[in-house]
Amino acid sequence: MLTLIAFLLALTVLIFVHEMGHYLAARFFNVKVLRFSIGFGKPLFTWKVGADQTEWMIAAIPLGGYVAMVDERAQSQDEIAPEDLPRAFTRQSLFARSVIVLGGPMANFLLAIVLYAALGFIGVQEPSAIVAAPPTATPAAHAGLQRGDRIESIDEDIVRSWNEVRLKLLEPVINQTEVPVVITRNGGTQTLALNTATLEPGAAERNFMNELGIDIASGKVRIGNLDPNGAASRDGLQTGDEVVSVGGLVVNRARQMITTIRQNPGNAIPFVVLRDGQETELLITPAAVDSADEDAVNGKIGLIGASLKDQVATELVRHGPVESFVLGAQKTWDMSAFSLRMFGQMITGGLSLSNLSGPVTIAGLAGDTARVGWFAYVSFLALISISLGVLNLLPIPVLDGGHLVYYGLEAIRGRPLSDRVMEFTQKIGVGIIMMMMSLALFNDFVRLFTS
Repeated sequence: MLTLIAFLLALTVLIFVHEMGHYLAARFFNVKVLRFSIGFGKPLFTWKVGADQTEWMIAAIPLGGYVAMVDERAQSQDEIAPEDLPRAFTRQSLFARSVIVLGGPMANFLLAIVLYAALGFIGVQEPSAIVAAPPTATPAAHAGLQRGDRIESIDEDIVRSWNEVRLKLLEPVINQTEVPVVITRNGGTQTLALNTATLEPGAAERNFMNELGIDIASGKVRIGNLDPNGAASRDGLQTGDEVVSVGGLVVNRARQMITTIRQNPGNAIPFVVLRDGQETELLITPAAVDSADEDAVNGKIGLIGASLKDQVATELVRHGPVESFVLGAQKTWDMSAFSLRMFGQMITGGLSLSNLSGPVTIAGLAGDTARVGWFAYVSFLALISISLGVLNLLPIPVLDGGHLVYYGLEAIRGRPLSDRVMEFTQKIGVGIIMMMMSLALFNDFVRLFTS
């Protein structure tokens, strides 16, 4: 239910903002707006507002929206009142039509700027960019990273948290390039050269941080929620227990513990936990569950029915109001450019098309971020708003970017394209969008059924 509510809220906000951008731009140029719709299909709620009696509508299928204006291409002359003809979208200047079309994506980018600025001003507690000791023979070890190093910048871009470290390293991993990493160690600053070219192709689609040998500094692992019917609950683990060791190995990351449990289906594992200041020894036998994963043992993995919480060093990342807005604009620009580059990589084959996501994945992310907290959900909204803005600017007929291509050609030719050309290219655009949606949904269900 939380996932559904978070998803519908995200869709409603993002669609409303996008269409409001078109609507306000149209009103600015005195174009008559007939309908403002959130969703497609059968109307659920309708009401009329203003001197123009614009119909506002919430429809049954919430996967989009539209602003319908007086338009001689979409309506016959008999359907348009003579006094409304000067206010028709098609009668406006090339500049006015372009601004109206750009209004939607620009509103999405503005929303992202505002959300990022709000997060920066309020402040977010994030994991510090302090690294653990890298395994030998990894790119991080070859670069000279050591336990306790704090990453200050990557490729001359300042990083303030662990999440930013991962984001800044993604593009060098995709391009397999060497990237300068500035770290502080023992009060001094050093610049290290991290070479990602040694990674196997496709590392960006795997756990590339692990392959680089870069991990967050050690912390504590605590037991979260327990399945009352799981092995953890049955064998004595309690919520809030701090895990000291598993199978005789000291635990400082949840991933270590998970790996040990998965590799021991049906085998008793000695646990040492800290509870109320006292160490307690337990013997826990993970359930053996059928699995086709690579780390399965004889087709099975171990599960104990417990959620884990990594507790690492964190810090409050906060900025002043002006700096927050500037950083919000910069982050929106960076993420927009990054999204375009990633899309280009998928077209050229540098990235697998399996990275294209659809509504099922987005719904899952909405629910996951909502569970984490408001700051994660707001960040998610900003990122999806940027993605929506970038998507709509792609030069595909039926999208805003496709209309801008039409207007560019009109400016060159000195007259609009013919109705026949418009109709033909619109059909091609619909076909491209349908293929993209089908692929995205296919990827969604593949992730759903293989996760």
